[in-house]
Amino acid sequence: MILKDCLAMLLAGGEGRRLSPLTSTLAKPAVPFGGHYRIIDFPLSNCLNSGINTVGVLTQYAAESLHGHIGEGEPWMNLAEDSEITLLPPGKHGEYRGTADAITKNIEFIDRHDPEHVLILSGDHIYHMDYAKMLDAHKRAGADVTLSVMQVPLNEAHRFGIVTTDSNLRVVDFVEKPAKPMSSLASMGIYLFKWSYLREYLLNDLHNEASGHDFGKDLLPMMIRDGSQISAYPFAGYWRDVGTVKSLWEAHMDLLGDNSEFRLNKSEWPMYTNRPFSRPALFRRTLSASPIASMVHETCVNEGSVKHSVVFRGVQIGKGTSVTDSVIMPNAQIGRNVKIEYAIIGEDAVLRDGAIVKGTPDDIVVVGPGESVYAKPAIFAQSNLAHAESYESSPLQRAGGMTS
Repeated sequence: MILKDCLAMLLAGGEGRRLSPLTSTLAKPAVPFGGHYRIIDFPLSNCLNSGINTVGVLTQYAAESLHGHIGEGEPWMNLAEDSEITLLPPGKHGEYRGTADAITKNIEFIDRHDPEHVLILSGDHIYHMDYAKMLDAHKRAGADVTLSVMQVPLNEAHRFGIVTTDSNLRVVDFVEKPAKPMSSLASMGIYLFKWSYLREYLLNDLHNEASGHDFGKDLLPMMIRDGSQISAYPFAGYWRDVGTVKSLWEAHMDLLGDNSEFRLNKSEWPMYTNRPFSRPALFRRTLSASPIASMVHETCVNEGSVKHSVVFRGVQIGKGTSVTDSVIMPNAQIGRNVKIEYAIIGEDAVLRDGAIVKGTPDDIVVVGPGESVYAKPAIFAQSNLAHAESYESSPLQRAGGMTS
């Protein structure tokens, strides 16, 4: 079923400093995930599977990395008649100053489609969700705004917008990233608005010099103070914010577990991307593979050992190399007798013969995209990575606006 009365706006312009150096040349939503996909493929696939086939993708930092991936919207646009995925960089309007400002600067795009409801999404979350069910709950409640929420561990609640509701799931308080959270009910960064209602608030916020032009920090607290009808929509499935190195690594390790809620290729909820499909190599047990056995995954393990790791397409792993509890991203070249533990190896990175890249479960070491690591000295912690003489690093890019 195509939902003609709802349009989605996907916020994908954040710099992603907490994912550095993986985001040195990539927008956060363009970071590879799961052996075959990019992070942004999750909300895009969710939209199409939910019947929402008009999506605006708001880009800013390292925009070319997303523009190259999404292109003209294929294959997504081929899945439904009249579908439209439109890239919306800041352009003539100047940089996006915040999440709400990004929507304000694209009011003309939304007005052109004249939707009754607008769904605002973040581009850096891993999950499968039927937005049509959320829209149905939003309509039944007669809500001005509906926030998707879920319980998170209390020790992680400071990373999220924290929601307080009454017995009828009406939101009575919202605090963005509180230093001392009083609850663990977190906003998932998925907002559903009546468009006429949101449009008025956006225009009022536009010239407010005291505003940061952000949904979580400015607009939502203001809407609550004004007595708006704001509903919470509880979500019980798998969802992870992969905005940090640790959370990105943990989400990949989840792929190796027995969590039936988190499978990449559900027949009832297909995933879409613009790249020809290549099955990821998920090594749950130790595997010493020949090139013939592993080329099914477009990965060459040449008498090396891989255990409890996710290996992407195009990876080469040399003889005598050991990979454990790690993520090896596309086209990384791993030499002979290399040791990798608790690490993320970025796209097109090169690890020379004898290199050691070793982190811990609490300190995941990262080699950035296209960077090289030589044999000595060994690298043992992310905090020491930039100071290791064996590490040939690229300058990190920085940009203003929509950072996280």
